[in-house]
Amino acid sequence: MNQNTIKENLKSFGIKKIVSFLDSDPDKNIPRIVDWAEKIDVEGTYKRQLKSIKKAIENKDGNWYLLMKSLWTDIDDGIRKTVFKNFIVNATMLGGNKQRKAKEKYGCNIPWAILMDPTSACNLKCKGCWAADYGNKMYMDYETLDKIILQGKALGTFMYIYSGGEPLLRKDDIIRLCEKHDDCMFLSFTNGTLIDESFADEMLRVKNFVPAISVEGFEEATDYRRGKGTYGKAICAMDILRKRKLFFGFSSCYTSRNADVMGSEEYIDEMINRGAKFGWFFTYIPVGIDAVPELMATSDQREFMYHRIREFRKTKPLFTLDFWNDGEYVKGCIAGGRSYLHINANGDIEPCAFIHYADSNIHKNTLLEAFQSPLFMQYYKNQPFNDNHLRPCPLLDNPEKLESMVLASGAKSTEMLHPEDVHHLCGKCKTVSDKWAITAGRLWANSNDDESRKTVS
Repeated sequence: MNQNTIKENLKSFGIKKIVSFLDSDPDKNIPRIVDWAEKIDVEGTYKRQLKSIKKAIENKDGNWYLLMKSLWTDIDDGIRKTVFKNFIVNATMLGGNKQRKAKEKYGCNIPWAILMDPTSACNLKCKGCWAADYGNKMYMDYETLDKIILQGKALGTFMYIYSGGEPLLRKDDIIRLCEKHDDCMFLSFTNGTLIDESFADEMLRVKNFVPAISVEGFEEATDYRRGKGTYGKAICAMDILRKRKLFFGFSSCYTSRNADVMGSEEYIDEMINRGAKFGWFFTYIPVGIDAVPELMATSDQREFMYHRIREFRKTKPLFTLDFWNDGEYVKGCIAGGRSYLHINANGDIEPCAFIHYADSNIHKNTLLEAFQSPLFMQYYKNQPFNDNHLRPCPLLDNPEKLESMVLASGAKSTEMLHPEDVHHLCGKCKTVSDKWAITAGRLWANSNDDESRKTVS
């Protein structure tokens, strides 16, 4: 479906009318919203996803229906409408089709989302985090961040995610960007310690900024990696956000030390009770000079998380993503601009937040030039990196793939103080990769989720 067709359908079926469905009476209006989306999607671009949603909401007592209904009871009306317009309509429907058109025109990946670091500085020093190596030495000013968004929107990208460092050290600029680009959705990974009453009020005003607060489990595990008192501050931030009916989630990294907590029902229930509507799960990747390879989850622990997240999706009113174990739903790796990419605070345009190699920089190159650069074209030509989509990553699951792409493209390490040779980085993942290959092979062979293998990226 082309951009004009989508726009015509939105006009024909009445965007104002659908927004009115977001006002009240969720029991009546949730099915109407899905019906509206099906009418808009006349060419079936989102047919499979809408079919899954329709099935999920048939059970009024089911977890997915309860989650959707909570967006009416727990979230501010203005924020609910803004998230729908900016995330569903602009970033997904209009933006998604514009991205596909650009991809065909330019013969390269065009991302759905751009992850960018306003600063490398952070108020914490977490164990195993590369940001501690950078310190406060890198910074993208407001004009550069604005330029990235303007270029991205021209290609159809309306979803922007902040990381770092700690992005909220740049609160004022983040709010300015939300104001200027009020048609975009902004999300931030944050340790939450800088979220106060004043900033929450600003979030409520602009309505298009959503935080994902980083926690490593309960207090002991979080404070072990992030420093004493960090968990308490993160929980305080959640309380502030919940009281204002703000939309937020959490981000968790499972390691060899905390996987049992990450996959526990008690932890998930605690996050839901705190008001989180989504949870992003990552596994630890040993990137940087201060990396701690011993924190890498074992094959058994990764399999444990594979099963637990899928169980929670059947029972808990929470939207969850496991960015490695969910490769089967998106046909492998989503980095390299296929769905997202990363721009660090120095302006280096990297394929992924965990792949610190680049051959382009936003201060010298446009986004499109970066997407057509040798490194990004290596991703474009080689994805997926494995026929088993439970082994999506070119570093953690197929380290030989990352080695060959970096060498073929001539990309350089973007580690500022301690450049990391790609052979050294990949070597840290080899043993874990070999063991996971055995487990992933068994899981893939026994998977009954045939629909997931047909999912269009």
